[in-house]
Amino acid sequence: MQSSQLGTVLVTGGAGFIGCALSQLLAGKAQRWVVLDSLHPQVHPSTERPAELHSAAELVVGDVTDAAAWDALLADVKPDVVVHLAAETGTAQSLHEATRHADVNVVGTTAMLDAFGRAGHTPSHFVLSSSRAVYGEGEWQRADGSTFLPGQRSHAQFERGEWDFAGAKPLPSAAARTWPAPTSVYGATKLAQEHILSAWTGSHDSALTILRFQNVYGPGQSLINPYTGIVSLFSQMAMRGESIPVYEDGRITRDFVFIDDIASSLVAVIEHPPVADGVPRFDVGSGVGTTILELAQSIARFHGAPEPKINGAYRDGDVRHAEVDISDSLDSLDWKPEWDVDRGVAALQEWIAARV
Repeated sequence: MQSSQLGTVLVTGGAGFIGCALSQLLAGKAQRWVVLDSLHPQVHPSTERPAELHSAAELVVGDVTDAAAWDALLADVKPDVVVHLAAETGTAQSLHEATRHADVNVVGTTAMLDAFGRAGHTPSHFVLSSSRAVYGEGEWQRADGSTFLPGQRSHAQFERGEWDFAGAKPLPSAAARTWPAPTSVYGATKLAQEHILSAWTGSHDSALTILRFQNVYGPGQSLINPYTGIVSLFSQMAMRGESIPVYEDGRITRDFVFIDDIASSLVAVIEHPPVADGVPRFDVGSGVGTTILELAQSIARFHGAPEPKINGAYRDGDVRHAEVDISDSLDSLDWKPEWDVDRGVAALQEWIAARV
């Protein structure tokens, strides 16, 4: 693709884990690649420009909730494409810091759109990084074949050690058929982002593509953020020779998707926006569910660490099963995941070892 075809791209939160990986693939191809990022200390160890951010990217340090920062930015930048990555992402943290998550994720999104209104500019395409958290527990199926949305597991249920929903099994979620029912404040704010952007772009004749990411991991993720994800946290424990603690009965399931596969999915929709009525929503994951115990065992084996220990602990609001059906994404996008968990975990260990 020629630079003139890609035009000007604005990436909110673009100095973070996903934004830096994306910049390495596309920043050099754009007429302008502009990044707005607050360089929040929970994610960034310093206020210096991240080394992983492509040299062609113009970094503007600013908060997505700050109207003045937006006005100053849009006085100079008229983006053709906006990739909206900026978000607070701590699922457990959001239960105790709900205002912070709502401020960045919801108000930050509305502040961006209001700023475009003041600037009199409408980008042709928005791409939103949404989350598997919008599904909550997703659908479960009873023995008779009927399905239901079980809602949130209660604190009392956790205390009794009842990890699953009795007499039922979980089904993979899919944007085309699974009704979103978030069970965390974070998930609720990501769904709000979807609704807000859908309403605004629909009334401004701008395209919107929503990518619902699964659990992202890989080289480049923050090693100082306690909410960055269990793959990084488990890895650092195993490197120290510690036994990895595993919650519940070890059978919590997640779809762990490698950063390169996330970045390539964004490239696919930026370079070739899907043609669809309404707002296309795509699930982005490996398409394979992995239990937390399986993940911990894989990491422990890599380092020769002690066997992980199931401790029966739990987190209120945690989802039991998060697996996704990516068939629609494979059919509709010029994209497919290339990394399985074992290969991805090995690559992450090597990256962390060079930095710890």
